[in-house]
Amino acid sequence: MYAIVKTGGKQYKVTEGLVFETELLDAEVNSAVELEVVLAADGDKVLTGAEAANCKVTATVVEHGKGKKINIFTYKAKKNVRHRQGHRQPYTKLKVTGITLG
Repeated sequence: MYAIVKTGGKQYKVTEGLVFETELLDAEVNSAVELEVVLAADGDKVLTGAEAANCKVTATVVEHGKGKKINIFTYKAKKNVRHRQGHRQPYTKLKVTGITLG
């Protein structure tokens, strides 16, 4: 059994027990989160649309953190213009605890 869930503007294929990283969520560590289901499948039974909206995917927040640093460097040739910038994308690590078909 698996489901396609939507969170943080992205879609993820999840199964029970899977640990994955998503965009930062406003939730405490060790709290339960319910994710929006786009598609759910169990064997040959596939639920989409309104049927999938009745399904539930619950996950537990494992941790919050920041990703690997990305260095951004821009310049304009022959103009002595240089800009250096760094970025670390915040994330939330989730563990899927249950998938129930509606």
